[in-house]
Amino acid sequence: MLYLAALLVHCVPLAMAQYDICKSWVTTDDGPSWEFYACQPKAMRMKDYVTVRVDPAGITCGDPPERFCTHENPYLCSDECDASNPDLAHPPKLMFDSEDEGLATYWQSVTWRRYPEPLLANITLSWNKSIELTDDIVITFEYGRPTIMMLEKSLDNGRTWHPYQYYADDCMEAFSMPARRVRDLSTTSANRVLCTEEYSRWAGSKKEKTVRFEVRDRFAIFAGPDLKNMDNLYTRLESAKGLKDFFTVTDLRMRLLRPALGGTYVQRENLYKYFYAVSNIEVTGRCKCNLHANLCTFKEGSLQCECEHNTTGQDCGKCKKNFRSRSWRAGSYLPLPNGSPNACAAAGSAFGNCECYGHSNRCSYIDFLNVVTCVSCKHNTRGQHCQHCRLGFYRNSSAELDDENVCIECNCNQIGSMHDRCNETGYCECREGATGPKCDDCLPNYYWRQGCFPNVCDDELLLCQNGGTCYQNQRCICPVGFKGVLCQQSRCEADKQDCDGARGARGSPAALALAVLALQLPGWVDL
Repeated sequence: MLYLAALLVHCVPLAMAQYDICKSWVTTDDGPSWEFYACQPKAMRMKDYVTVRVDPAGITCGDPPERFCTHENPYLCSDECDASNPDLAHPPKLMFDSEDEGLATYWQSVTWRRYPEPLLANITLSWNKSIELTDDIVITFEYGRPTIMMLEKSLDNGRTWHPYQYYADDCMEAFSMPARRVRDLSTTSANRVLCTEEYSRWAGSKKEKTVRFEVRDRFAIFAGPDLKNMDNLYTRLESAKGLKDFFTVTDLRMRLLRPALGGTYVQRENLYKYFYAVSNIEVTGRCKCNLHANLCTFKEGSLQCECEHNTTGQDCGKCKKNFRSRSWRAGSYLPLPNGSPNACAAAGSAFGNCECYGHSNRCSYIDFLNVVTCVSCKHNTRGQHCQHCRLGFYRNSSAELDDENVCIECNCNQIGSMHDRCNETGYCECREGATGPKCDDCLPNYYWRQGCFPNVCDDELLLCQNGGTCYQNQRCICPVGFKGVLCQQSRCEADKQDCDGARGARGSPAALALAVLALQLPGWVDL
């Protein structure tokens, strides 16, 4: 029953969502088999699986205890941060907790009491796993958003970092970059790193609190404002260089470079109102499984793809043992709508990743044979990888294997050939006496008349006896008084006078004309 339930799950129609199943059980002309598809896990809240680190050491408030003020009432500094008191502590984990009944809980930094030394803080989120962003990153600040910050990403678990987006109240002053908006980017610049001023100018702590990294706006460049044309987005993710990696991360780092000022300058007489406070970080994405898995589970402290297509590894980034007959490849969103699974194939198979040379966009895994095969080969091809020609066709030696005209029809003559198949050079198998590539000609000493028949005589009259005449190598035209294929038999055996008369008439023009006419008449028989 469990197996049947799992089978039904795999056979859910693709219409429910794109790339949400990896295989289904189908019936073809060759019998039932698994048909593979490109697949990926569903999007989820990635903050539920993240580990967080805040640095430098001592940047979190409360050790020692410290008072702080708010911008609304900067001279009433009655709030306190004390790491030893759970009710007054603001540890990093509060950026990811559930906030009940609207009560904000947040991480908080120390105040800017050491001005003019910069107040700097880094918040690093790590998944120990490649993830693909599917929605905006949203960071919620309490007590004002930073006036300068930047978002960085890593693709190698924090070994190297790259800028993702800059934020400032004055981009030119802070980063020597002009301010730009994501919604103004084009299809050729959708993965450009830019600086925005939309989230950094003072708007009051009770109003704007969020800072965004706009994933949806970048998707909308290809899929439209309502993200309805996802096929175009998937196509661009495959074809545009670097676009897929742009939305892929293993780690994110927020570098907080200057806190909210509540105005245009720092009030040095009250530095306790300058600090960072983050109440929530939302990251929505999916496990990156290279289109080889539709499930991702949390095991032993990290996310793990449940790999299909004979792949393995945390990201399904390599072929299983005994399935490495060709280099591993990621799945592809193309061709739409099911993509290409690029499944790993068993050792010893002709090709390792189920290459169909453009003659099929579907592959099936035959479980009991441990073989991956192309399904429904087109362009008159056949075989496990559509690498052979169908019966009745032969390989076009001047065309590449992925050419639509790689297979040419044999066109064997139906009468002169044994069947409609030919060899790899296009030559048909001929019947006796027939010749030529298509068996539509005759060998020497044969003549064509709805097929090839052997010659009876020749033009030298060497075979026709008793004065007979060879007609088109097909028949001896016998003089009066003789008969037989070679005119070898006498018609008169008892009446000598008739025979003498026949011998006198043989070879006359009239007799020859009469014989030729008789030969051409339907139903002519030997007299």
